[in-house]
Amino acid sequence: MKRVFVFEYLTGGGVVDGDEAALQTLLPLGLSMRDAMVGDLLQASGIAVTAATCDRAPAPPAGAQACQAEPGESMLALVARQAAQHDAVWLVAPETGGLLAQFQQAVPGEGWLGCDAAAIRLASSKQATLARLAAQGLRTPLDFDASATRWVVKPDDGAGGVATTVHRSLAAARAAQAAGRAGEMTLEPWVDGHPMSLSLLCRGGSTELLSINRQQIAVAADGRLTYGGVDIDRVPRDSSAGETLAGLAAEVVRAIGGLRGFVGIDLVWHAKRGPVVIEVNPRVTCAYVGLSARLGRNLAAELLAAATPERRHADT
Repeated sequence: MKRVFVFEYLTGGGVVDGDEAALQTLLPLGLSMRDAMVGDLLQASGIAVTAATCDRAPAPPAGAQACQAEPGESMLALVARQAAQHDAVWLVAPETGGLLAQFQQAVPGEGWLGCDAAAIRLASSKQATLARLAAQGLRTPLDFDASATRWVVKPDDGAGGVATTVHRSLAAARAAQAAGRAGEMTLEPWVDGHPMSLSLLCRGGSTELLSINRQQIAVAADGRLTYGGVDIDRVPRDSSAGETLAGLAAEVVRAIGGLRGFVGIDLVWHAKRGPVVIEVNPRVTCAYVGLSARLGRNLAAELLAAATPERRHADT
């Protein structure tokens, strides 16, 4: 019996810099991811599942054992404690403030079901990610500097569209950047087009494009960007666009290196220039929810089966 600990940051008791509004926006997304991950693991044979919860979140799906942080115990300490009691840890946390990277360091290498430390560090910075991809010849918002008519300001390590605003002048965008979170805001050209995401399964040196998704992104009258969810598997992978995006996914994985397990890529399909990579998510994303059922395969079981051989090979 393999023991797996599932930890989703918000449902496990994590906070968002004391931002209650952001917490209320992101908590339902976190809950849906946690329950999808746990549900898939429970459907696989030979797996015992423990999932973190807290007073603000409901219990995990029936069949999983619930656990909570002890009084005064930090989230990092909780994860480290549970990692010592389980064979594998499958974890979702924001990159904000280096959180995901810290959790990765708290779990022994063979037990971590996810990207390696270098990939997480790079993907945790939107600016660094775009610079790496642009250096490898991939199309990014940096290609639109000369033609931009709108600009977006967002946390360099943010998630879920929180604290993201769109501006119609570069001067306004620069002012918003200067007024942002401790000077940690990034500014880049806004790319018009269809917002999309790619869901990947990276294992054993291979990259599989699982689904091409459409994202629901809206910009309010005051420029605030809102994330309204994702519609999974909306573009056929065997279409012309699907073939283009499969090639793009493989190039992104080669450019970054160390991407393992479930990985997401956010992009915009520009009418004239095609796909433009916006960011890379080195973890499970909202597009995981319902994807196993949609594809008729248990992605959690596949990820778990592939993880141990890959790590043994990497350590030799």
